[in-house]
Amino acid sequence: MGGGFSIVPGHEIIGRVAAVGEGVSGWKVGERIGGGWHGGHDGTCHACKKGWHQMCDNQLINGETKPGGYAEFALLRSEAAARIPEHVDAAKYAPILCAGVTVFNSMRHMNVSPGETVAIQGLGGLGHLAIQYESRMGYRVVAISRGSAKEEFARKLGAHEYIDTEETPDAGAALQELGGAKLVVTMSPTAQGIPDLLKGLGILGKLLILSVPGEVSVNTGVLLRYGLSVQSWPSGHATDSEEAIQFTELQGIDCLVENFPLAKANDAYEAMFDNTVRFRAVITMD
Repeated sequence: MGGGFSIVPGHEIIGRVAAVGEGVSGWKVGERIGGGWHGGHDGTCHACKKGWHQMCDNQLINGETKPGGYAEFALLRSEAAARIPEHVDAAKYAPILCAGVTVFNSMRHMNVSPGETVAIQGLGGLGHLAIQYESRMGYRVVAISRGSAKEEFARKLGAHEYIDTEETPDAGAALQELGGAKLVVTMSPTAQGIPDLLKGLGILGKLLILSVPGEVSVNTGVLLRYGLSVQSWPSGHATDSEEAIQFTELQGIDCLVENFPLAKANDAYEAMFDNTVRFRAVITMD
């Protein structure tokens, strides 16, 4: 039939179990369930044997290599499904299954000690969560964004310092004036400004890239001189998502969302691409 059908998108999914497949244990009809970016793993490759299921050689991705959640029903693999507490708001916690766990999980693997300086570039869907997570983890948080109007909001989220790139285009130099950062986290949609952030790192600092802007040029001489490193992190598996949800709830972290009924899914996409959503667009079954 022609070119076939496209895959249903969506990888921040919360719903209830409608049916349980043959041979599946641990899940019952009616229980709350969630699916993130990670949609399944083989359990046999080197990454899986090490416990890094989201790095599986043959992993499935909800909404990309298998149908996702922009529908009334979705098929989730049991090994990649997360348990969702009954009492939490599904719309606010669905983004934790990708945006939230990506920030939370990456941070806890960076070996940054409480009290050290962590800079967050970007104040969008991931950035507004990152500021909250990092401040609750005990770091001195520096928010980097464009425009003085965002400073008050960034500080309410938990930022201790704010760098306005309209007033101070060289964010790296501004970070050095604050003593240098142990970690800079960037969610930049473009690769252009990422190398300049290296200038803001202190000795043995890390640049953590959590976006996919494309190729990035790095001055390896700077890395060598100060022992700097560039790293990324691939979201998380089901257990990581459950732990991110638990931390989010315990620390009172607020994921800011705008809800759109399924019939207005196109409106949600347009708002997202127009950069008018604050801060995560959520499609509901209302």
